[in-house]
Amino acid sequence: MEKTYLPPVDSLERNWYVVDAANQRLGRLSTEIAMILRGKNKPTYTPSMDTGDFVIVINAEKVDVTGKKRFQKIYRRNSGRPGGMKIETFDKLQARIPERIIERAVKGMLPKNSLGRQLFTKLKVYAGAAHPHAAQQPQVLIINTIPGEDS
Repeated sequence: MEKTYLPPVDSLERNWYVVDAANQRLGRLSTEIAMILRGKNKPTYTPSMDTGDFVIVINAEKVDVTGKKRFQKIYRRNSGRPGGMKIETFDKLQARIPERIIERAVKGMLPKNSLGRQLFTKLKVYAGAAHPHAAQQPQVLIINTIPGEDS
């Protein structure tokens, strides 16, 4: 009988990673971030446990999309009141709150349960190049979302 491997909670080590989102593709960047938050890049991955690492995303205002998505991709939010739905394009939301674009993309790739909500708290997104997590000594993680380009 096969059993799911459950790593001891005290042996889990959490790393901090910094990802630069400048000139990266939104979807490809978000999938990589979601995999690190889940812990799928580790040999101790367990589907029902939080085995992932912390991710700091900087330069969220410079994230990119392909094609006409900049003007055609829409973000909806609703206050819950009649007529309370607000619609915004990618371009307008990026000018107003650039962090929300990456947060929504990554959140949609996490589980839709209490584990997903717990994993989402380990994502820190900042519009500029500065972040307040220097004390955690984060490692720079290079994600290349543009095929054929070495940077």
